Amino acid sequence: MSTNAAFHAGEQALQARVGVQAQMAQIGPRVMRDHMSDQHREFFGLLPFVVVGSVDGQGQPWASVLAGAPGFMQSPDPTHLHIRALALPHDPLQRTLREGAALGLLGMQPHTRRRNRMNGTAHVQDDGLLVEVGQSFGNCPKYIQAREPAWVPETPAGRVVHQGPGLTEAASELIRSVDTFFIATAHPDAARAYEPRHGVDVSHRGGARGFVKVEGARLTVPDFVGNQFFNTLGNIAVHPLAGLLFLDFERGDRLYLAARASVVWDGAELAGFAGARRLLRLDVTHALHVQGGLPLHWGSAERSPHLAGTGYWPSR
Repeated sequence: MSTNAAFHAGEQALQARVGVQAQMAQIGPRVMRDHMSDQHREFFGLLPFVVVGSVDGQGQPWASVLAGAPGFMQSPDPTHLHIRALALPHDPLQRTLREGAALGLLGMQPHTRRRNRMNGTAHVQDDGLLVEVGQSFGNCPKYIQAREPAWVPETPAGRVVHQGPGLTEAASELIRSVDTFFIATAHPDAARAYEPRHGVDVSHRGGARGFVKVEGARLTVPDFVGNQFFNTLGNIAVHPLAGLLFLDFERGDRLYLAARASVVWDGAELAGFAGARRLLRLDVTHALHVQGGLPLHWGSAERSPHLAGTGYWPSR
């Protein structure tokens, strides 16, 4: 992979803004592979779930979850990952998954704080899908709350309790209570002609419980120092839409959100949140709240030590 192929223009613009573009131009081609390493291939096979980013026909990204007994994901060769799972009932992936669709994958093992990413294209199969690798790379363990997931077979499907614009009070309370959520973003060309750096990305965001501020249909999230790739914010720079997934780790609820996204680089609100380098602003345009139906049981959480220097939103 050539030096210029690792990051697209939006990612490079963010890297330039914080003064790391030259460094990332050197690092990118070494860590953004067009295949999975043996370690990554084995890692996905250990997991009971994977987070999936996809894009609908209007270019709106969505974050989804697929789950199964460990071993439901297997890599037959370094350029493919076979996922033997179908989209959960009511999950947006039921309508966005199609042959040749661009996807982003996030494999996480929260209790060990390991995570790996892969972006590629989907080949739909009767038992799930085969993902062809476009980019494969590791991520640092920062801000992951250590909780162990376990597959729960024969989980009831769950039911939709709200679908439409805006947030209900129940959805707002779920968001305020979380220490983790997932965000999908995409390059504007992802839904048309796939090129590895112009695909879909899905990532993890973690913080102290309550790190997502809710004001009506607007969410504000501190953005802490990370790996400087700027996959998420770089996509937002060129395509300001995001898909969010919030999970209720106790009840198994799922909250899927579509949002318009922007980045706040300065101001009193940013200065008031210790540890934040930027703020991510998310204006929710559509919500889908599913009560129950997540076939995973989660152990108790151990807070990430990297959150020690981060702050809190003022009490409301």
